[in-house]
Amino acid sequence: MSVFVSGATGFIAQHIVGQLLDQDYKVIGSARSQAKIDDLQAKFGNNPNLSMVIVPDIAKLDAFDEAFKAHGKEIKYVLHTASPFEFNVTDYEKDLLIPARNGTLGILEAIKKYAADTVERVVITSSFAAIMDLMNLDKDDLVFTEESWNPDTWESCQRNGPSAYCGSKKIAEEAAWKFYNENKDKVKFKLSAVNPVYVFGPQRFDSDVTKTLNTSCEFINAALHSTPENETQSFSGGYVDVRDVARAHLYAFQKENTIGQRLLMSQGRFSTQDILNYLNADFPALKGTIPVGNPAEGIEHSTKGAKTDNHKTKEILGFEFMGLKQTIDDTAAQILKHEGRL
Repeated sequence: MSVFVSGATGFIAQHIVGQLLDQDYKVIGSARSQAKIDDLQAKFGNNPNLSMVIVPDIAKLDAFDEAFKAHGKEIKYVLHTASPFEFNVTDYEKDLLIPARNGTLGILEAIKKYAADTVERVVITSSFAAIMDLMNLDKDDLVFTEESWNPDTWESCQRNGPSAYCGSKKIAEEAAWKFYNENKDKVKFKLSAVNPVYVFGPQRFDSDVTKTLNTSCEFINAALHSTPENETQSFSGGYVDVRDVARAHLYAFQKENTIGQRLLMSQGRFSTQDILNYLNADFPALKGTIPVGNPAEGIEHSTKGAKTDNHKTKEILGFEFMGLKQTIDDTAAQILKHEGRL
């Protein structure tokens, strides 16, 4: 039996596929084009346990029908990672809301139609964006947990790119739980969600280090390419390492105690200043070439603003998450080596 991974060429998804292959699972991945398929299969050494299908446009509700019509009877687990992650968009519905919602509903409908008796577990890659309240992040008495939900609606989240992205993740995950609750008697599968904050860590393959990286890792990449005169834009948020997020996806279908759970993946907070502090401290070759900023203003251990309490997730998973120093250093080392600067 196989594990189906939608959006298999994505940053998190490549780590998931790698961990699945390491554990001798048969993997069927989806990608938008044959070129992306050829590239990914070559990266994994044309592993015979990795096969791929083309799903060109997840915004179409029947996007996954052909894949599940052909392979549904051999798929036991489904990991739905495909969803747009982009802030710089202008048509919020077309670029974010519709593909996020329809991609999730489409894959669940395809399972119901063609694999209702074979698929046992489904894991949705959601996000902390589906949990947090973007308008109240500065409130010291606010605590986000696995039970929290982003209060935005389809209409209210279309204020700007970040709001629309966060809204798209909430709407897609909400649609998944609604579908599951309404179709429990028609499908065999049990549902779980993985909700990561900003995801740092090295790319699965060194060859994926490019001038601009995925949205989360770009914070580190941008700091590495800034100069002392060119101050980096101040930003803060929660962090977690991609290797822990991938591992959580496997646990989400391998363990019984993950059924029906939202796994809130966070190991703490970071700011651009924390990134600069570790880069300056841990990479002597960077001294004088990147900004120093104001080292005392790092927020890694700050208690200001809304808090995240994911002790429940950590108890369910039972493994130690990587810290900020390791995830920043591993991400930066890969970039610097690729560029011949280390």
